Amino acid sequence: MKTSRSILALGAFFVVIALIVAGCGGSGVPSGDVAVMAGNPISQRAFDHWMYIAAEGEAEEDPGQPVIVPEDPPNFTHCIAQVKADLPTLRKTATKTLRADCQQLFTSLSSQVMDFLIKAYWYQADAYKLGIKLTPAQINKALAAAKKSEFSSTTQYEEFLKESGQTANDILFRVRVNQIYTKLTARHPTTVTSAMISNYYSAHKSQFGTPESRNMRIVLAKSAASAQAAKSALQSGQSWTTVAKKYSTDPTTKNNGGLLSNVTPGQQDAALSKAAFAAPLNKLEGPVKGQFGYYVVEVTKITPATQKTLAQSSKLIKQTLASQLATDAQNAVNSQAEKTWKSKTKCAAPYAMADCSGYKAPKSSSSTTTSSASG
Repeated sequence: MKTSRSILALGAFFVVIALIVAGCGGSGVPSGDVAVMAGNPISQRAFDHWMYIAAEGEAEEDPGQPVIVPEDPPNFTHCIAQVKADLPTLRKTATKTLRADCQQLFTSLSSQVMDFLIKAYWYQADAYKLGIKLTPAQINKALAAAKKSEFSSTTQYEEFLKESGQTANDILFRVRVNQIYTKLTARHPTTVTSAMISNYYSAHKSQFGTPESRNMRIVLAKSAASAQAAKSALQSGQSWTTVAKKYSTDPTTKNNGGLLSNVTPGQQDAALSKAAFAAPLNKLEGPVKGQFGYYVVEVTKITPATQKTLAQSSKLIKQTLASQLATDAQNAVNSQAEKTWKSKTKCAAPYAMADCSGYKAPKSSSSTTTSSASG
């Protein structure tokens, strides 16, 4: 059974304490930790716990496959042994190949785990500096609302915990961090005003209507003389199917009677578009010299342009602007957190990623592995 995890955007597995925000006091990471942020450690135990949860989530994408946890870099002895034990088809695969597969899986999962563990500290630290506080009652209320939204019963919630490898405290902490993040984003503009809606409508008016469109039949000929011959044939009563097939060089329309449907201004050759959108209905026009030859054209249907009013468009504009403001607020929170805390975030070498001070992305490799330790 799969259950939505939209309430579980962040998390950590450590005791919630008053954060130290004065500085790390050193550039190293103590043994037993994978990172330190301004004096606050992320333990190996925390990392391993969330690597298991991340691996569980990965396995859910391919039901029936074992949960492979690549948590022992750089040799990945345990990971390799687990692959051979749980995936019989790979038991005879070279150790070197499986190690490369474990490394690839580790890189993918560990970057995700480190990101939410580090950012959980960053957001708490910013909240601490800004005097943002949450009471246990507020957190429990948010947790109760989230559980009610996501789970139909206590039994379903408990099954989710078991299947995901998480504890009730894990979820409580995730909710706590999410509430902190919500309070941080709320410090940025998120209210859509009538003036904003009006300005957006004026700047994007074409989005709230449809341009005039026309159906037409054309013959595209190589020369003016050939185009005139096609026009004369049509005027004498020959069908568009016959004339287009005989005279047209346009591969798109020569075999369908020259028909072009739902053409909007500027969609075709500029000369054809200008002539067609100036032509009256059901009148043969041309020859018209264009970029690719000479056109004979007849407009067979005109669909007028439409335009929604500001009042008709306001609801959609408000939703669009609210989404933009929410994204802007999130970007502002993340940018401020990174600016303040990234330089104070030190990571042990095997776990370094983009949130870590001094991180340099490895050069891309052209080599690829052929097996999959993730199943």
